[in-house]
Amino acid sequence: MASSFKSGFFLIESRMRDAALGDPRAYYELGIAYSSGSGGVDVDLIEAHKWFNLAALGGNDRAQACRAEIAEDMSAREIAEAQRQARAWLGATTRRAA
Repeated sequence: MASSFKSGFFLIESRMRDAALGDPRAYYELGIAYSSGSGGVDVDLIEAHKWFNLAALGGNDRAQACRAEIAEDMSAREIAEAQRQARAWLGATTRRAA
């Protein structure tokens, strides 16, 4: 069990590093992790929607479908928060890259 926790943590950590570099595949994989509770994270639909939104902006069609699917289980307020967080992520990572 401890080994699977470590590997899950490593997955999230490595995906976060790649996401910070603007990798749409990492965004998508983080969306999957947060929507399913895999990789050592709890299910968090706001966080999942944020990552799927970023992946969709990067051209990932599967992310668009996943974002729409989880949005059905979210309130308008939760979706707005996920969108706010996605904009904040883009703003923060764009400033770092400049």
